Amino acid sequence: MSRPRALVASAVLPLAALLAACGTGTPATDGTGAAGAGPTGALSGTVTVLAAASLTDSFTTLAADFHAANPGVTVEPSYGASSTLVQQVNNGAPADVIALAGQSAAAPLDPTLVVRTDVFATNVLEIAVPPDNPGTVTGLADLGRTGLKVVLCAASVPCGKAADTTLAKAGVTASVVSRELDVKATLAKVRLGEADAAVVYRSDVVAAKGSVRGIPVPDAVNTTLRYPIIALDREAATSAFVAYVLSRAGEATVQSFGLGAP
Repeated sequence: MSRPRALVASAVLPLAALLAACGTGTPATDGTGAAGAGPTGALSGTVTVLAAASLTDSFTTLAADFHAANPGVTVEPSYGASSTLVQQVNNGAPADVIALAGQSAAAPLDPTLVVRTDVFATNVLEIAVPPDNPGTVTGLADLGRTGLKVVLCAASVPCGKAADTTLAKAGVTASVVSRELDVKATLAKVRLGEADAAVVYRSDVVAAKGSVRGIPVPDAVNTTLRYPIIALDREAATSAFVAYVLSRAGEATVQSFGLGAP
């Protein structure tokens, strides 16, 4: 469905599809992920989705479930740091949907490219340590210990900004040995035994399925990110996929991977 932005602006849809795409509330589905067929029949085509690295597991599942309910539509997700994805879209990379880790990550997105924006999930930070916790980390204060190897996301990406904010609230100067491109790369340092601890999202600890141990961050100093999903065109399949993510079934899938309600 991706197309040059000049063409997107002039696209003409049947009235029913246009109204579904432009509504300010959650578009209606049957709750199972099956999108309603338009006047010309079943949905078809490809929906290109750029999503934050922390959404890798949930959006891979969402894409597969949506395709199963709508066999004529292929959803092609691609993952990376939110800041990088926004830059790619601004530079003309083909995309129909972009989902980001936090509303502030969407601020640099060219507003002329945005058709609609909805918040579909929230996320908070958690400390990830190896299963045997060799650094005996029990909380944020331990991250400041000399000799402990702590890894954070790069300061320019949402998980890095959130970690810096939380550590500052807690008055902790962490013993940081590296800062990684995105949250998946940051968590990988712990999974590979190359770090004693990392500050990542709770959803990434859940998705790791026991390969790391999560240590909660107190609510008083934690940082909550509200995740937006942004439609970049008015194609029927694009609107249907966004509607599915916002549906009860989509919300349940997202939350099963450790994200919170919007």
